[in-house]
Parts: sequence; C-alpha cells; structure tokens
Amino acid sequence: MSIPRHLRYTWDHEWLVVDEGNATVGITAFAAQALGDVVNLRLPEVGTWVEAGESCGRIESLTAVSGLYAPASGRVLEVNTVLADDPGVVNAAPYTGGWLFRLRVENIAGALSADAYAAHCAHTQGDRR
Repeated sequence: MSIPRHLRYTWDHEWLVVDEGNATVGITAFAAQALGDVVNLRLPEVGTWVEAGESCGRIESLTAVSGLYAPASGRVLEVNTVLADDPGVVNAAPYTGGWLFRLRVENIAGALSADAYAAHCAHTQGDRR
C-alpha cells in the first residue's frame, strides 16, 4: 500500500494536500481497498461549508457504506465530476484522478504525517511492528 509522503492524512483515512490555501481531498488507498469496489458517492455541494472532522458525504461500495469526513474546515470550491460517471476511479487512482473535492481551507485540525498515518494503518490491521 502506498502512502505518499507529501500528503496529510486523517484518522478516518482521508487525505489532503494544500496549495496556496486550497486543499484537494480524497480517500486513501487503504480506505479504497477496505471498501472494495466503489459504486456511488455523495459529495458535498459546491459552495457549502464543511467542518473539520464532521461528516460531509458518503461512499458506497458493493459491500459497505462509509461516511466521508472533512479533513479541514472550509468552503467547497469544486467536486470531481468524473466520479459521477465512473466512481471506480477512486479505487483505481485514489491519490490522483480519484480525488473527491477541493475546498478553500480555513482550518486544518489534527492532520497526520505519512509516517503517523502508516503507523495508524498498521495498528488498524493489527500489525504492531
């Protein structure tokens, strides 16, 4: 499982990268693998305010439904419209084409480094190396 070092992560398996005050948000490869084939997404609407740590959408796979949590507070600027027709891109390319939404960041609370996130995933899987 790849964990890109330039991204920040949440305990709930979302990632974000901030560039000039705007963040791109997605779910991690760990989350995409755990969910299985993603078949539907409910993303926040453009213009809405999302609060760090709060539910802002839903991800449905063939076997599960999972909440989507905002990794930062801010106003949604854009959603990935490609995912409406092909939600499987989230599984195929979670860190590139499978991004979920972009927001104007006002506050980032508790973002994890790549190393801290890797430790969290290892613990989640029961691997306490």
